[in-house]
Amino acid sequence: MLERSVRKARTEITFVLPPDHPAEQVSVVGDFNDWRPGSHALSARPDGSRAVKVALPNDGRFEFRYLAYGDYWFDEADADGHNGRNSYLHT
Repeated sequence: MLERSVRKARTEITFVLPPDHPAEQVSVVGDFNDWRPGSHALSARPDGSRAVKVALPNDGRFEFRYLAYGDYWFDEADADGHNGRNSYLHT
């Protein structure tokens, strides 16, 4: 799930996953962090879900995927779209 908060010059995107999908550590990687695993690792929330917030410039298109332990890549169902390889979102 994606949560969005539009600010003056940026959009804050919170990437959210349920507690057990997948069970291992997950990070969100994309063109906004040079596809570096671990740069934006999801952390537990009080409700058990896991999330990380990323501030992105407004009026942009950003590609991303989730990466879990064991080189398990997966997409975001609530993304603005998919290009056949990555999820993407517009700010």
